Amino acid sequence: MKVYVSAIGIKRLAVSTVAGRGGVWRGMKWKNSLPAAGKRRLSHRTIRLFAGLLLPFLLVRTALLVLESASLCSSPIAAGCLTWRFFGGSDGALLREELTRALLEASGSENGGGIGTVEGSNSDPVSFKDLVKDMTLNRQDIKAFAFKTKAMIAKMEHIVKTAQWHESMYWHLAARGVPKSLHCLSLEMAEEYAVNAAARSRIPLPQYIHRLTDTSFHHVVLLTDNILAASVVISSTLNTSRNPEKLVFHVVTDKKTYTSMHAWFSVNSIGSAVVEVKGLHQYDWPHEVNVAVKEMLEIHHQIWNHNYRSLKTEDLECGNENYHKLDVLSPSSVSLLNHLRVYLPELFPDLNKVVFLDDDVVVQHDLSPLWDLDLNQKVVAAVVDSWCGTDCCPGRKYKDYFNFTNPIISSILYENRCGWLCGVNVFDLQRWRKSNITAVYHQWLKLSLNSGFELWHPGALPPALLAFENHVHDIDHSWHIAGLGYRYPLVDKQILETAAVVHFSGPAKPWLEIGSPEARHLWTRHINSSNHHIRKCGIVS
Repeated sequence: MKVYVSAIGIKRLAVSTVAGRGGVWRGMKWKNSLPAAGKRRLSHRTIRLFAGLLLPFLLVRTALLVLESASLCSSPIAAGCLTWRFFGGSDGALLREELTRALLEASGSENGGGIGTVEGSNSDPVSFKDLVKDMTLNRQDIKAFAFKTKAMIAKMEHIVKTAQWHESMYWHLAARGVPKSLHCLSLEMAEEYAVNAAARSRIPLPQYIHRLTDTSFHHVVLLTDNILAASVVISSTLNTSRNPEKLVFHVVTDKKTYTSMHAWFSVNSIGSAVVEVKGLHQYDWPHEVNVAVKEMLEIHHQIWNHNYRSLKTEDLECGNENYHKLDVLSPSSVSLLNHLRVYLPELFPDLNKVVFLDDDVVVQHDLSPLWDLDLNQKVVAAVVDSWCGTDCCPGRKYKDYFNFTNPIISSILYENRCGWLCGVNVFDLQRWRKSNITAVYHQWLKLSLNSGFELWHPGALPPALLAFENHVHDIDHSWHIAGLGYRYPLVDKQILETAAVVHFSGPAKPWLEIGSPEARHLWTRHINSSNHHIRKCGIVS
């Protein structure tokens, strides 16, 4: 049995009303108007992605409707209906059966049955209109229709996946940029340091110097080169603290940012708390530490270079499971300050316990209980299980960090185990100095180098997870809610409000335009909009 397609019938189908089994089917109409409450401006990229996902369904559905209507129509084409000419009568059930069989044969065929030539042809129809025209002109049967439809769907899927990959790549690349407003603020404060003696004044004041090493105070550590981010972290911590006078902030930055960072905290008072700004160039480390740091940075650079060179579009079009490869585009992958976290004991040789905060966090509740926390002989306290429950950590399973096809990794780690969150941590530096954590960290870096960089996926956290194995004390998830730096944060609003710290981990930092509007207000409300430099640089509109 063969079925032929009439172009006139297809055109009539869109405007005719055909009685069908179980009711009436009416031609589809596109409506330009939407309810006032639901109006939203859609981007061309969104429309293309939506069309790519919807068209394959419409193609098959339209074909079924055409076949069904053919069996119910009693008039010829000239009278305004559809006629399907085939051998053996006009039974709709047989039509549907043959179309189903042809579609199943097409979906189950990879290289056979002519599908290879159909998919590889440059003359493939690119729209349903072209498909109908091709079928009517060449009078091809229903089997050819099924194979050509499969080829069209395969093309559409490829276009959609490629568009998704490009969008994700550009989104990650946007995270590498420094907004004009932040660059402006850094230059403004550098100028302030040069012309204003108050901006060069010593901080903290001499009468507070002793607090920097007094273990009875609450010490908070930030490693950052972002002035505005550091300001928000410190401001939000002070605003929520029950005892702000006990807080001592240690801001470590690079030589390039030091003068600007120093000027900011010199001319902007933080009340009764104490802040120290120190540049890496001001540390006088032993020769062996300098050598070890240099070696660590060189290996990290080689890892980044390898991952960046191996970044290929075809590897990422296979689905979301490969999108972790885009982490190589993250600025943290090559950040000196980010990698120096493993040297906290050397950075603060006179301190015993510190709370470490990333520069992309906002503190919402008092952190004082963290300094009284019993770590149970562990070195670091961190959140392991997320707000969604035990063993629930979307995107943080070990399989998201490590390459389990490598026998070294698969023999010692469990792929469904949750990795602990970095960004809000309590470190027992005294116990850390007695352990071999930093040495183990270096051993894993060298092993990664010798194995061709195939042990873990891009990122700074995987070697830290290995080095701190069996040294982590799990704390309640309410201390740290992460993931707000991803495109669509899935955290419930009530959970966000009750979290002690919210973390914009991910590419979309709150100071970037790609940041989530739903979560950015948690960060922007801690910016001092009355500050002259903030207003001059247009940071707050």
